[in-house]
Amino acid sequence: MTAPDAGRGIGGIGEETTTFGFPRDSFRILHVSTGNVCRSPITERLTRHFVSERLGILGGGLIVESAGTWGHEGAPMEENAEAVLAEFGADSSGFTGRELLDEHVIRADLVLTATRDHRAQVISMGHSAGLRTFTLKEFTRLVNAIDPATLPPLEDGLVMRARALVRAAAALRGWLLAPTADADEVYDPYGAPLPFFRSIGDEIHQALDPVVTALTGVPARA
Repeated sequence: MTAPDAGRGIGGIGEETTTFGFPRDSFRILHVSTGNVCRSPITERLTRHFVSERLGILGGGLIVESAGTWGHEGAPMEENAEAVLAEFGADSSGFTGRELLDEHVIRADLVLTATRDHRAQVISMGHSAGLRTFTLKEFTRLVNAIDPATLPPLEDGLVMRARALVRAAAALRGWLLAPTADADEVYDPYGAPLPFFRSIGDEIHQALDPVVTALTGVPARA
Protein backbone atom coordinates (compact mmCIF):
# COMPACT_ATOMS: atom_id res chain seq x y z
CA MET A 1 0.00 0.00 0.00
CA THR A 2 1.21 3.50 -0.77
CA ALA A 3 0.20 6.93 0.44
CA PRO A 4 0.28 10.46 -0.92
CA ASP A 5 2.41 11.51 2.03
CA ALA A 6 4.55 9.12 4.04
CA GLY A 7 2.42 7.15 6.45
CA ARG A 8 -0.77 9.04 5.62
CA GLY A 9 -2.97 6.88 3.45
CA ILE A 10 -4.63 3.58 2.84
CA GLY A 11 -4.52 2.16 -0.62
CA GLY A 12 -2.79 2.80 -3.89
CA ILE A 13 -2.86 5.97 -5.91
CA GLY A 14 -4.21 5.48 -9.41
CA GLU A 15 -4.40 7.78 -12.41
CA GLU A 16 -4.21 11.43 -11.41
CA THR A 17 -7.35 13.02 -12.79
CA THR A 18 -8.52 15.74 -10.38
CA THR A 19 -7.62 19.41 -10.10
CA PHE A 20 -5.39 18.67 -7.13
CA GLY A 21 -3.70 15.65 -8.68
CA PHE A 22 -5.61 12.93 -6.83
CA PRO A 23 -7.68 10.11 -8.31
CA ARG A 24 -11.40 10.66 -8.69
CA ASP A 25 -12.01 7.26 -7.12
CA SER A 26 -10.54 8.24 -3.74
CA PHE A 27 -12.11 9.56 -0.54
CA ARG A 28 -9.95 11.63 1.79
CA ILE A 29 -10.54 11.90 5.55
CA LEU A 30 -8.72 14.64 7.47
CA HIS A 31 -8.52 14.43 11.27
CA VAL A 32 -7.80 17.73 13.03
CA SER A 33 -6.69 18.56 16.56
CA THR A 34 -4.40 21.24 18.01
CA GLY A 35 -0.78 20.09 17.90
CA ASN A 36 -1.18 17.01 15.67
CA VAL A 37 0.86 14.97 18.11
CA CYS A 38 -1.84 13.37 20.34
CA ARG A 39 -5.51 13.15 19.40
CA SER A 40 -5.45 13.46 15.62
CA PRO A 41 -2.54 11.01 15.16
CA ILE A 42 -4.38 8.47 17.31
CA THR A 43 -7.57 9.02 15.31
CA GLU A 44 -5.76 8.88 11.96
CA ARG A 45 -3.94 5.65 12.70
CA LEU A 46 -6.92 3.95 14.36
CA THR A 47 -9.08 4.79 11.33
CA ARG A 48 -6.52 3.22 9.04
CA HIS A 49 -6.21 0.20 11.32
CA PHE A 50 -9.94 -0.44 11.65
CA VAL A 51 -10.61 -0.03 7.92
CA SER A 52 -7.76 -2.41 7.10
CA GLU A 53 -9.09 -4.95 9.60
CA ARG A 54 -12.50 -4.89 7.92
CA LEU A 55 -11.61 -4.53 4.25
CA GLY A 56 -7.89 -5.17 3.75
CA ILE A 57 -6.85 -3.99 0.29
CA LEU A 58 -10.50 -3.25 -0.55
CA GLY A 59 -10.06 -0.09 1.54
CA GLY A 60 -7.66 1.21 -1.09
CA GLY A 61 -9.83 4.13 -2.13
CA LEU A 62 -9.61 5.66 1.33
CA ILE A 63 -6.89 8.18 2.20
CA VAL A 64 -6.56 9.09 5.88
CA GLU A 65 -4.40 11.92 7.20
CA SER A 66 -4.28 14.52 9.96
CA ALA A 67 -3.08 18.02 10.82
CA GLY A 68 -3.15 20.48 13.71
CA THR A 69 -4.51 24.01 13.98
CA TRP A 70 -1.28 24.78 15.84
CA GLY A 71 0.50 21.81 14.38
CA HIS A 72 3.99 20.86 15.52
CA GLU A 73 5.40 20.66 12.01
CA GLY A 74 7.74 17.70 11.61
CA ALA A 75 7.34 16.52 15.21
CA PRO A 76 6.77 12.88 16.15
CA MET A 77 3.60 11.93 17.95
CA GLU A 78 3.72 11.80 21.73
CA GLU A 79 5.18 8.61 23.19
CA ASN A 80 1.97 7.93 25.11
CA ALA A 81 0.00 8.24 21.88
CA GLU A 82 2.30 5.64 20.32
CA ALA A 83 1.75 3.40 23.35
CA VAL A 84 -2.04 3.66 23.01
CA LEU A 85 -1.88 2.79 19.32
CA ALA A 86 0.33 -0.21 20.07
CA GLU A 87 -2.25 -1.50 22.55
CA PHE A 88 -4.85 -1.42 19.76
CA GLY A 89 -2.43 -3.16 17.41
CA ALA A 90 -2.22 -0.07 15.18
CA ASP A 91 0.89 1.16 13.40
CA SER A 92 2.41 4.45 14.58
CA SER A 93 5.53 4.35 12.42
CA GLY A 94 6.54 7.13 10.05
CA PHE A 95 4.29 9.77 11.56
CA THR A 96 5.26 13.46 11.51
CA GLY A 97 3.13 16.36 12.68
CA ARG A 98 1.71 18.93 10.28
CA GLU A 99 0.21 22.39 10.58
CA LEU A 100 -3.26 22.65 9.06
CA LEU A 101 -3.13 24.36 5.66
CA ASP A 102 -5.77 25.49 3.21
CA GLU A 103 -4.77 22.73 0.80
CA HIS A 104 -5.57 20.07 3.41
CA VAL A 105 -9.11 21.39 3.80
CA ILE A 106 -9.63 21.89 0.07
CA ARG A 107 -8.86 18.31 -0.83
CA ALA A 108 -10.63 16.63 2.13
CA ASP A 109 -13.96 14.90 1.52
CA LEU A 110 -14.58 14.63 5.26
CA VAL A 111 -12.99 16.62 8.09
CA LEU A 112 -13.34 15.21 11.60
CA THR A 113 -12.16 17.41 14.46
CA ALA A 114 -11.44 16.76 18.12
CA THR A 115 -13.49 19.71 19.39
CA ARG A 116 -16.07 22.28 18.35
CA ASP A 117 -13.38 24.98 18.38
CA HIS A 118 -11.36 22.99 15.86
CA ARG A 119 -14.48 22.57 13.74
CA ALA A 120 -15.09 26.32 13.80
CA GLN A 121 -11.49 27.02 12.81
CA VAL A 122 -11.70 24.66 9.84
CA ILE A 123 -14.99 26.14 8.66
CA SER A 124 -13.62 29.67 9.04
CA MET A 125 -10.94 28.81 6.48
CA GLY A 126 -13.65 28.74 3.83
CA HIS A 127 -13.49 26.34 0.88
CA SER A 128 -17.15 25.33 1.40
CA ALA A 129 -15.99 23.15 4.28
CA GLY A 130 -19.11 23.49 6.41
CA LEU A 131 -21.07 20.57 4.96
CA ARG A 132 -18.15 18.15 5.30
CA THR A 133 -16.68 19.22 8.67
CA PHE A 134 -17.86 17.70 11.94
CA THR A 135 -16.45 16.93 15.32
CA LEU A 136 -15.70 13.21 15.54
CA LYS A 137 -18.35 12.62 18.19
CA GLU A 138 -20.90 14.73 16.32
CA PHE A 139 -20.36 12.67 13.20
CA THR A 140 -20.74 9.47 15.21
CA ARG A 141 -24.07 10.67 16.62
CA LEU A 142 -25.34 11.51 13.14
CA VAL A 143 -24.06 8.27 11.61
CA ASN A 144 -25.83 6.25 14.29
CA ALA A 145 -29.13 7.77 13.11
CA ILE A 146 -28.62 6.79 9.46
CA ASP A 147 -30.20 3.59 8.20
CA PRO A 148 -27.34 1.61 6.58
CA ALA A 149 -29.84 0.24 4.05
CA THR A 150 -30.13 3.74 2.56
CA LEU A 151 -26.42 3.82 1.69
CA PRO A 152 -24.95 2.37 -1.52
CA PRO A 153 -23.71 -1.20 -1.03
CA LEU A 154 -19.99 -1.76 -0.79
CA GLU A 155 -20.19 -3.51 -4.15
CA ASP A 156 -20.79 -0.05 -5.67
CA GLY A 157 -17.49 1.09 -4.19
CA LEU A 158 -16.22 2.41 -0.87
CA VAL A 159 -15.90 5.94 -2.26
CA MET A 160 -19.54 6.15 -3.39
CA ARG A 161 -20.69 4.81 -0.03
CA ALA A 162 -18.49 7.25 1.91
CA ARG A 163 -19.72 10.26 -0.05
CA ALA A 164 -23.33 9.24 0.49
CA LEU A 165 -22.67 8.87 4.23
CA VAL A 166 -21.31 12.42 4.49
CA ARG A 167 -24.29 13.83 2.59
CA ALA A 168 -26.73 11.96 4.84
CA ALA A 169 -24.95 13.15 7.99
CA ALA A 170 -24.95 16.76 6.80
CA ALA A 171 -28.69 16.53 6.13
CA LEU A 172 -29.31 15.46 9.73
CA ARG A 173 -27.27 18.24 11.29
CA GLY A 174 -29.54 20.57 13.22
CA TRP A 175 -32.01 17.79 13.95
CA LEU A 176 -29.81 15.74 16.27
CA LEU A 177 -28.18 18.14 18.71
CA ALA A 178 -25.60 17.23 21.34
CA PRO A 179 -27.23 16.40 24.69
CA THR A 180 -24.62 18.49 26.57
CA ALA A 181 -22.05 21.12 25.69
CA ASP A 182 -19.22 18.64 26.26
CA ALA A 183 -20.73 15.70 24.38
CA ASP A 184 -18.92 16.51 21.13
CA GLU A 185 -15.49 17.13 22.69
CA VAL A 186 -12.40 14.92 22.83
CA TYR A 187 -10.16 16.56 25.41
CA ASP A 188 -6.45 17.13 24.93
CA PRO A 189 -4.21 14.61 26.74
CA TYR A 190 -0.99 16.49 25.90
CA GLY A 191 1.44 16.12 28.80
CA ALA A 192 -0.89 13.78 30.70
CA PRO A 193 0.11 10.33 32.05
CA LEU A 194 -0.54 7.15 30.09
CA PRO A 195 -3.82 6.25 31.88
CA PHE A 196 -5.41 9.49 30.65
CA PHE A 197 -4.10 8.84 27.13
CA ARG A 198 -5.69 5.39 27.34
CA SER A 199 -9.04 6.91 28.31
CA ILE A 200 -8.83 9.27 25.33
CA GLY A 201 -7.88 6.35 23.09
CA ASP A 202 -10.94 4.47 24.32
CA GLU A 203 -13.16 7.51 23.61
CA ILE A 204 -11.79 7.77 20.10
CA HIS A 205 -12.20 4.03 19.55
CA GLN A 206 -15.83 4.11 20.68
CA ALA A 207 -16.54 7.08 18.41
CA LEU A 208 -14.73 5.63 15.41
CA ASP A 209 -16.19 2.13 15.51
CA PRO A 210 -19.69 3.01 14.23
CA VAL A 211 -18.20 5.42 11.70
CA VAL A 212 -15.93 2.78 10.20
CA THR A 213 -18.78 0.26 10.26
CA ALA A 214 -20.98 2.69 8.34
CA LEU A 215 -18.19 3.49 5.88
CA THR A 216 -17.36 -0.13 5.14
CA GLY A 217 -20.64 -1.92 5.83
CA VAL A 218 -18.62 -4.38 7.92
CA PRO A 219 -18.98 -4.50 11.74
CA ALA A 220 -15.98 -4.90 14.00
CA ARG A 221 -14.86 -8.41 14.79
CA ALA A 222 -16.29 -9.75 18.01
